[in-house]
Amino acid sequence: MAQWTSAVGSTQLARLLASQQARPAGAGARRPPAYRALADGIRLLVLEGRVPVAARLPAERELAVALSVSRTTVAAAYEALRSEGFLESRRGAGSWTAVPAGNPLPARGLEPLPPEALGSMIDLGCAALPAPEPWLTRSVQGALEELPPYAHTHGDYPAGLPALRAMLAERYTARGIPTMPEQIMVTTGAMGAIDAICHLFAGRGERIAVESPSYANILQLMREAGARLVPVAMAEGLGGWDMDRWRQVLRDAAPRLAYVVADFHNPTGALADDDQRRRLIDAARHAGTVLVVDETMSELRLDEGFEMPRPVCGFDPAGSTVITVGSASKAFWAGMRIGWVRAAPDVIRSLVAARAYADLGTPVLEQLALNWLLSTGGWQQAVDVRRQQARDNRDALVAAVRRELPGWEFEVPRGGLTLWVRTGGLSGSRIAEVGERVGVRVPSGPRFGVDGAFEGYVRLPFTVGGPLAEEAAVRLAAAARLVEAGTGAGSGAEGPHTFVA
Repeated sequence: MAQWTSAVGSTQLARLLASQQARPAGAGARRPPAYRALADGIRLLVLEGRVPVAARLPAERELAVALSVSRTTVAAAYEALRSEGFLESRRGAGSWTAVPAGNPLPARGLEPLPPEALGSMIDLGCAALPAPEPWLTRSVQGALEELPPYAHTHGDYPAGLPALRAMLAERYTARGIPTMPEQIMVTTGAMGAIDAICHLFAGRGERIAVESPSYANILQLMREAGARLVPVAMAEGLGGWDMDRWRQVLRDAAPRLAYVVADFHNPTGALADDDQRRRLIDAARHAGTVLVVDETMSELRLDEGFEMPRPVCGFDPAGSTVITVGSASKAFWAGMRIGWVRAAPDVIRSLVAARAYADLGTPVLEQLALNWLLSTGGWQQAVDVRRQQARDNRDALVAAVRRELPGWEFEVPRGGLTLWVRTGGLSGSRIAEVGERVGVRVPSGPRFGVDGAFEGYVRLPFTVGGPLAEEAAVRLAAAARLVEAGTGAGSGAEGPHTFVA
């Protein structure tokens, strides 16, 4: 059986390879043989995630025609990739992309360091800000005032407190998406929501299509649930979603679920427009795929002067294709572990029934605190403060990185909490490793890919500002210099740690 889960056409691959020619080569660089240049180009596309791992490549003859080169050149390039571990082939099944066995997935997730363990470390591992005060304290005080009637009950509300379900439904309705409380289930964070959805819809061995790159902790959750992840490469920069790729993958792989972050995507910051949302739902509906939309970043618009697109579920009036997940953790505070699911009533009933074998319900006091925020206007006031914090931090971090690391490339997103940075040809994994030694903790690009892609990236969240952002950039520059010189690697490593030829 073939080991590929998607395919890259010859015209598409030729276009991707041509886009690399715009990047300047190093000074004095010699032109490699044609087969070597082709092999390096494909390898770089895989490492950057622009061609997914386990994607079927065109036949040698097809690609030779598309590139106007000889078939011998393509055959030699494919053989070089096979010898390096970036291509696997089987007679009758074709050839598909891979990553070498010595390029393992990062073992650690993106867990924040405990405050007592930080010391002088600048922790950019977690995209979360401190709580917005005084609204957190006020919400807890308000929740305590509302608690006595609930204290006389058993305290288990598998679907969530009725008052909070009604409030969340009302908020969707106010956004132009008519919603009943029966379409809402309150969960323990967005992670709890997505875990429940995966267990209901995608058993072990089922395929789930995911953006490439995507949110690292969700990818790990799905792996541990036994899912087969099918990566769909994002367009470069903030262009976001390539609808032709999505339609092809959904048609060919027929995944049970697809997971997307359409609002200020984590990690790239891209924002899907109305047309992309409409076409994505259309492709999912035709493929019979349930589309799980993560809206946790949706309220973090940092720039003014543009309108937010319509919520994805607004393009699915029948409610047959889209399941929406929201959370208080990004817009308010990560310590408030309240998430929710919006879906058709029958889906909510199934999720609630399955919850008896999971966590039974979400803490009542935290639900009351969120309900107090939403009902008093405190939520919007806190979100306004959060946006200003993130905007100031973003601008400080962008200025500092541009000054200290002018060779690093990125586009500034209009919202969200993260900057997706190309590290000038250096290994993101090495920068993350060496960074901890010089006092800055960042997640490397491969954490956000499937099977080792994005080696040339790091993610920088907007969690520090002012002098601390400047110092973080100084330390990152120091780490980059050590990696480039080959003096910051682990035991026994020699030479500069770049990932391109």
